[in-house]
Formats: sequence, C-alpha cells, structure tokens
Amino acid sequence: RARGAPGTMSGAAPKPPVDLEDPVKDQWYLQLAQDLYLLGYPGNKNPGDTQEKILGVVKERNAYQFYRALNARAEAMGDAGLEAGMQKAVQDQLADLETELKNAEENEGESEIRSVLYRRARLYMDVGDKDKALAAMDETFAKTVPVGQKLDVAFCKLRIGLFDLDHALLKAGFAKAKELLDAGGDWERRNRLKVYEAVHLMAVRQFAQAATLLLDSVATFTATEVCPYERFILYVVLTAQLSLDRPTIKSKVIDAPEILAVIGGMPHVETFLNSLYECRYADFMRSLVDVMEDVKADRYLCRHAKHYYHEARLVAYKQFLESYSSVKLASMAATFGLGVDFLDKELAMYIAADRLRCKIDKVSGVIITKRLNLKNTKYQATIKEGDLLLNRIQKLSRVINV
Repeated sequence: RARGAPGTMSGAAPKPPVDLEDPVKDQWYLQLAQDLYLLGYPGNKNPGDTQEKILGVVKERNAYQFYRALNARAEAMGDAGLEAGMQKAVQDQLADLETELKNAEENEGESEIRSVLYRRARLYMDVGDKDKALAAMDETFAKTVPVGQKLDVAFCKLRIGLFDLDHALLKAGFAKAKELLDAGGDWERRNRLKVYEAVHLMAVRQFAQAATLLLDSVATFTATEVCPYERFILYVVLTAQLSLDRPTIKSKVIDAPEILAVIGGMPHVETFLNSLYECRYADFMRSLVDVMEDVKADRYLCRHAKHYYHEARLVAYKQFLESYSSVKLASMAATFGLGVDFLDKELAMYIAADRLRCKIDKVSGVIITKRLNLKNTKYQATIKEGDLLLNRIQKLSRVINV
C-alpha cells in the first residue's frame, strides 16, 4: 500500500463523496436569482457592478442558461463565443459523468450510481437548465435510500422552485419534504425546511405564518443557501412587526440575543423594530421609509411592498389609538410627524375599509375610538355560526328525504 491514507491504492483517483449537499457552497444559487432581480430594479444605484457580479458567477459555473437570462435582463446581445464555450464545457462534463455512470453500473454499487446521478442533476441545476435538472433530480431520488439524502434532493428541487418562484413546484416539494421528515428526518434538516417554507410564505403574503416559522429558526439557523443570516433577521423583523403583539415582540424579537448580535449593523431596521414598541411614532414612520427600500429590493417581498407599507402604518395607528377614547387629530398628526390633512385622509381610508374602529369628528377635529365589545362580538359570531349550521342541516334533510 502507498504511504497515503490507509486502504487507498497508490495512484487511484479518490471517489467523489456520495452526498454533496453543502449549504455554504450553495449560497451562490439563490443569490444569483436576487442579483438578476436587482439588475432590473430601478433603485439599484450600481447596475454595472451587479452585472459584473452575475457575469463572474456565470463564467465560473459555465451557466449558459443564466447567461442568456443575464443578456435578456440587460437587453444585450451577449457574446456568442463565450456562450458556445460554456456549452462545450458543460457537454464535456456530462460526457465524463456518463462514462462514470456506465462504470458504476457495471462495476460498483447503488451508492456510487446514485452519486453520479446526483452530480449530473446538480450540473443541470447549476447551469440553469430547469427541466433537465428536475428530471435528473427525480431519477436520483428514485435511486436514493437514506432519508437524509432524499431530503437533500428535495431541498435542491425547492431551491429550483424558489429561483423563479414556481409555486406549484414548491407546494409539491414542501409536501414531499414533510413526508420524508415524518419518516425520520433529522432536526437540522427540519429546521432548514422551516426557513424554506417561511420564505415561500412571505412571497405569497402569508406574513403571520412566516413569522412563526422564522422565529422557530432564529436560534438554529443553518439555511445559508436560502439567504445570509443578516437577511434572515430582516425577514424576522418585517414579519413580526405585522403579526405579533407587543409582549411577544419584546420577548422573542427585541430581547432575543441572536437578533441583538446582528441588528446593530442595520440601524434603520433596529429603529424600525424598537421605535414602535417604545411608542416613538415619528421615528417609526421615518424608519419605515428606509425599510421599504429593503422590501422593494427583495425579490420575495417586492410584489407586496405597497401592502406592507399600508399594513405597517395601520399597526402603528391601532397601537396609538388603543390608548385613547378620543384624541385631537392635530395632536396625533404631531406625534407621527405627519400633516393633519394627510392623516385625516389616511385614517378615513382605513375606517372606510373597516380596519380601524374609530370615527373622525371634522367639526371639532377629534378622533373618537369605538371600544370593541367582546361579549357582543362573540354573541354575534355564535348566532352567525348557528345560522350556517341550521342551513346545512336543512340541506342535508332534503337530501335524506329524497
């Protein structure tokens, strides 16, 4: 035997690892999707730098499909020679993998065959060939026995779905991943799946559900392939502000040591979080403007920027008005740092939509809040549910009589 590792024949090439899943190495994939979005984002002050960053990743990976996407976003013709060279390099890699696969099928076992199939699927994924990547992932999944490795394949498909927000693919992927976790998945992968699902929930405007999953993952976050930790903390703060009550925000977000360790590097997010809890409403309104730039620059949240802006302001208005039975419109405007006319129109919009329980006395310039009668509300809800039940019983009785 050679003097190298025990049990290794001299001159023999080392076999590739069976399981190549590495969250750190996979950070580039969804970051590329974010960079492609930023390339067309009007608020991007350095689109040239973004384009160069994308081009560097594309060249490194020979990702010719992503190169086409880059040219489409940048409205450029592209370099035909560069694209042809990348395609040739990918074809050579595929040919080598095909040779390895034949050798594995003839001379080796199922785990070696699975390893080659997985690397081929990852190659298709890396170059941006979605259809071939998904087909290759399914072929790999069929050859995979350990639950952990099956989950790694499922995570790859989820990242493909997150790349272009393919909601049908994501829905099926989450169902399969949860089924595998129930069959014996480990806690590390279980926690990573929560981050995947939370990001998707944000993309479909389910902020309350997303906040629950994100908070569960704060202390155990390892899904760096989905987003950096700083971006993850931003998601926690954004979803928590709309979804949680004051005591919960204080205990789970404001005082959380994991969040305190990071949020100091994001002063506008820190102000956005603390100012609402401390009832510094003018500071909250100013920091909201800065935070909205983060929302609009995020490809998961950008579609909901207008909604988030209105909902965040509504949270602040509700919190302020809960302390008063009546308050001067001018006093509230001064507290929020807003004009009286602007606040009047905005509150009227929320009142008309039945989002605020108050009324504005224009003559005296006073906002009068309406206290919610919980007992009466529960009574009305019970009557309504009872009517629905009676209607269903009547429909059922007609069917039985027939």
